[in-house]
Parts: sequence; structure tokens; C-alpha cells
Amino acid sequence: MKPDIHPTYRLVTVECACGNSFQTRASRNDDSWKVEICSACHPFFTGQQKLVDTAGRVDKFRKKYQKFATK
Repeated sequence: MKPDIHPTYRLVTVECACGNSFQTRASRNDDSWKVEICSACHPFFTGQQKLVDTAGRVDKFRKKYQKFATK
């Protein structure tokens, strides 16, 4: 291994939007990362599927295309 060409490998804290946090190692210069999803809240790992309807988008879609469904 050549000296002085590799990035520093250090301990960082990853914070998820669900409140979960864990530590890992990375070459990134930040001390902490903020992520939107992690293995504690991702449906693939939890086995629970969540339907996130922000601002009634599903209802808005159904209302818009309701007239085509009845034909």
C-alpha cells in the first residue's frame, strides 16, 4: 500500500428520519450523515408496507380519473 494516497477512514454517525441512528466507517469528511430511510424503517427489512399519501395525491388522482373508470 502506497503511503499518503488513501483517504482517511473514520467513524461517522448516520441519523435516519425515523429516529434510528447507528455508527459506521467511511472516508467522508462529515461527522454525521442524515438519511431519509434506513434498514430499521425500510419496508423491505421490516416486512411492513406503508402507504404514504402526501397532500391527498391518491384521492386527487382518483377524483381526476373517476369518470374514465365508469365508462
